[in-house]
Amino acid sequence: MTYSINVTDHDGKIHQLEATVGFSLMEIIRDAGLDIEAICGGCCACATCHCYIQEDWISKIQTADDDEESMLDQAFDVQKNSRLSCQIPFTEELNGINVTLAPKF
Repeated sequence: MTYSINVTDHDGKIHQLEATVGFSLMEIIRDAGLDIEAICGGCCACATCHCYIQEDWISKIQTADDDEESMLDQAFDVQKNSRLSCQIPFTEELNGINVTLAPKF
């Protein structure tokens, strides 16, 4: 079976990306060549993979832990649906998830 995620980039263009179970959303976005910095490489040590999760998907992902919350406190344009894409592992249940890249800082 083929899985996918839908990512809205900084220009408002929607990209349907092939997704692999077990990869983080950040890895999927980065590997597709979209403009996501992910400076720390997925170690939850920066907020450059900040994204917004579409509201109807929030309940399907794990809640942010203390480390992620701490990093989000340092991010810009944080909203209630803000997450670090490196901290969200892709699962079959997330097939078709809608993600928007947060503005660059």
